[in-house]
Amino acid sequence: MLRQEIKALSEAHMHRYVEVRDQNGICYDGIVEYIDDETLCLAVPGAVEDRSFSPGFGPGFGPGVGPGFGPGFGPGPGFGPGFGPGPLPFRPRRFTRLALPLYALTALTLLPYY
Repeated sequence: MLRQEIKALSEAHMHRYVEVRDQNGICYDGIVEYIDDETLCLAVPGAVEDRSFSPGFGPGFGPGVGPGFGPGFGPGPGFGPGFGPGPLPFRPRRFTRLALPLYALTALTLLPYY
């Protein structure tokens, strides 16, 4: 398919669930999010990042970091019980963005989305 045909199909199926195939035969599926003269952007579902360390440093790195440097930086015997109130709940991303060059795409198929 020509670049203009892929662009026209992508514009016709904006915000729909599609499958695209590139010149190497690799298939990508996702929701058409953005299209311009050179790039097709898909929102790919089910992509979850592996994050074993979430934001927020937990209840602390131990009971404190010693009694303090010398007399201390202000009132108190050290750095306290930790660095924050606790771990924040981790929400994985449901979609990631995938940008594909139009010149490398050979097919676009509309997929049923349940």
